[in-house]
Amino acid sequence: MQTRRRVLVTGATGQIGYMTFRRLLDQPDEYDAYGLDRTRDASARVPGSWALDIPDDRFRVCDISDYNQVREAVEGMDVVAHLAADPGSGDWESLLSSNIIGAYNVFEACRDARVSRIVAASSITVSDGHREREPYRAMMERRHADVPPDLPRVSPDTPAEPRGIYASTKVWAESLARTYSARHGLSCLCVRIGQVERDRPRPPQGADIYVSQRDIVQILERCIVVEEGLKFGIYYGVSDNDLRWMDIETACEVLGYAPQDRAEAGHDYDV
Repeated sequence: MQTRRRVLVTGATGQIGYMTFRRLLDQPDEYDAYGLDRTRDASARVPGSWALDIPDDRFRVCDISDYNQVREAVEGMDVVAHLAADPGSGDWESLLSSNIIGAYNVFEACRDARVSRIVAASSITVSDGHREREPYRAMMERRHADVPPDLPRVSPDTPAEPRGIYASTKVWAESLARTYSARHGLSCLCVRIGQVERDRPRPPQGADIYVSQRDIVQILERCIVVEEGLKFGIYYGVSDNDLRWMDIETACEVLGYAPQDRAEAGHDYDV
């Protein structure tokens, strides 16, 4: 009989972190789920209609910039889903503390605690430079006539093109994943998360990088459970949108990701 995976979700009071934590917690036969965050208060990105339901015995208040706190939190875990971060405040000190030092602390603590796998949240913004250039810009702006029929999609193997410090911190997280996989043997999988649906689907602006709530939770869970021999990977976490310039086929093939949604579904704007 397979034992339950012990999974820690960092950033558990954020939108994506909470959805992922609840998905795992609601499957007690499969997961022994825990969450941590720097506060019990919901983050600013959590829809106002949500009431966070995190049992006290499953939650830990933790500042990820404090290595000792992180090391204690990851002890005994099989997988850490690292979703905690400054989501782009523009405050360098906050980005440094959460996204640079905090990310290092999580990877290093997992190495020391012999955690088998880290699933790290990257961001679609690491590819913003591609989106600024033609013909990918045409896809963003929904100029169908300007999109070549045989246009190759941007893949995770294409060099990152960040255009801001937040995005650059996510390239750092991906680099940590490469290092800890190659040098220390951890399984390190990164998801470049698109613009996540909140209370309603996105309007036409941003439809190219849209990801539904259920699709982003699905790809993160697929990273948690995919076979242990997969040691490294970067995947785009977006829905199956009509004018999608990035590759999700790799995630479908390797992880078993099967997106359920697309930005254009149920809308009357030009598809």
